[in-house]
Amino acid sequence: MKEAFINEVKTKFLSTFSTEPMLVFSPGRINIIGEHTDYNGGFVFPAAVDKGIYAAIQKSDSGSSTAIAVDLDSTIEFELDKLKPSKEGSWENYVFGVVAEIQNRNKVVGDFNIIFKGDIPGGAGMSSSAALENSVVFGLNELFNLGLTKTEMILISQKAEHNYVGVNCGIMDQYASMFGIENNALLLDCRTIEAKSYEIDFKDHQLILINTNVKHSLSDSAYNDRRSACESIAKLLEVDTLRDATEADLEKIIDKVTPENYQKALYVIQEIERTQKAAKAIEENDLETLGGLIYASHNGLQHQYKVSCDELDFLVDQAKKNKNILGARMMGGGFGGCTINLIARDEVKAFAESASKAYKTKFDKDCSVYFIELSQGTHLVN
Repeated sequence: MKEAFINEVKTKFLSTFSTEPMLVFSPGRINIIGEHTDYNGGFVFPAAVDKGIYAAIQKSDSGSSTAIAVDLDSTIEFELDKLKPSKEGSWENYVFGVVAEIQNRNKVVGDFNIIFKGDIPGGAGMSSSAALENSVVFGLNELFNLGLTKTEMILISQKAEHNYVGVNCGIMDQYASMFGIENNALLLDCRTIEAKSYEIDFKDHQLILINTNVKHSLSDSAYNDRRSACESIAKLLEVDTLRDATEADLEKIIDKVTPENYQKALYVIQEIERTQKAAKAIEENDLETLGGLIYASHNGLQHQYKVSCDELDFLVDQAKKNKNILGARMMGGGFGGCTINLIARDEVKAFAESASKAYKTKFDKDCSVYFIELSQGTHLVN
């Protein structure tokens, strides 16, 4: 499958620009546990996956730059000294933002052409945006010998999202996409931006994703609302982030915050702890404990942080009824996207069919099931 995508962008590049491109693969990511903890200075537990963005990139001598999004059948031509955000929600903002942030670091980028295509389902919470940003910064770094480290590259990608896309995201998505290791998940400390890799042997279990195929319009505004609620509580507690707070600290200000915001902060403190426990469970090959922590994470996201939705809750409830599933939860920002499920390998087909059927009956729409492998991070393709 991967070869087909690579060949497609390469062929299209050759026919459009008549030059041999450099080829980059940048993966999407899953997050096993640790949701909404990244912008609170906490821990997350992501892994790069074998779905992502396939990009062909090369210098341009036409006096301008061109970017082509194959999936959207959309082309944009632009000049590097006249970059500014395009209208809200436009894919080109990811490209413009990366270039602008490179320029902000006094690095010289010349004109270039890029063609990309992805196999990350849109709105699935698998960070197609971070994969796109990383493919652009990685490709430009190689093309123009910018000398950027991978850490500098992901900070550029993150800033692009803040300043050009308008999403005040944490660093997890860009980190996992750039630094992923095959068959490993990364326990990332979002404060130090350092990670410890954990090789995962799922034995006779595997991870599958089930996409609700919905994205409720709340997602971006709710994300920014929750982020500011967490920041204001940290301020009240006189700590840098909720990473530095305990449940006992939170108790002390219970009368100074709304019950809703109290629960949100409590969720974050508990989720940071769950994420560290999950890493220990993986180290000890204890998949049952890992599964229990994953279910507890969903419970917090649903009832405390309130970023779930009926479709996600329904799929998690379907999983809970099945003894072959050790854990399931919503993954990503919320209000749609995927559930991640830790399931016995020989039960995958039966569960995928029964859950899909029940979902169709309940919501009169189809969900989609994805099988994923844990993959290497952003890299050149020979």
